[in-house]
Amino acid sequence: MRLNLLVDADDTLWENNIYFEDAFEQFVAFLEHSTLSADEIRSILDEIELANSKVHGYGSRNFGRNLQECYRRLAGRAIRAEDLETVKGFALRILEQPIDLMDGVAETLEYLAGRHALTICTKGHEEEQKLKIDRSGVGVWFEHTAILKEKDREAYERLVSERGLDPAITWMIGNSPKSDINPALEAGLHAVFVPHQRTWTLERQELRAPGPGRLEIVERFSDLRRLF
Repeated sequence: MRLNLLVDADDTLWENNIYFEDAFEQFVAFLEHSTLSADEIRSILDEIELANSKVHGYGSRNFGRNLQECYRRLAGRAIRAEDLETVKGFALRILEQPIDLMDGVAETLEYLAGRHALTICTKGHEEEQKLKIDRSGVGVWFEHTAILKEKDREAYERLVSERGLDPAITWMIGNSPKSDINPALEAGLHAVFVPHQRTWTLERQELRAPGPGRLEIVERFSDLRRLF
């Protein structure tokens, strides 16, 4: 049976969060806070990102805005314009990083594309995500691209409705319990969890299976070949 496979991009097809973590480490070193640890700074930045994502969304440029806000809040010294530009630069350099496909992604996508209908289903800044897809070269195996502002139950239901997909034969594949797995299951789809050791902290949740769909867990992306 030909299935509809919705596939996440960042940290599922290619590395992404590692570059944000590198930028954060540069930020902590530049901040040189006298009392707060890196974990405590990370917690404050998480609060800022959680609030701002609802307004500005995701992506490297918005991450730079969040780092600047965190710097304004925590810097124990006068805030200079050049310091804010330096902080923003930590985030903007993420855009220059290579697109490093996970092991087995290219071969697995080629295999799956010959059997099923593949859709890239990602969230973030539209132009930034399009650029990464183009640079990755994976677009040749996908019939459709969906770049969403947020990936929640309503977004999946809307995507399924707009594209006329049958939930009974539609699967969401990704590394994020919060964005890929739990809301897809809530929307009545099936899901495959492909864990990534360095998934963004705000994307972590306990896996749930509240709907009629199946939940599968694999160790690596190439394991999808035995499922589909």
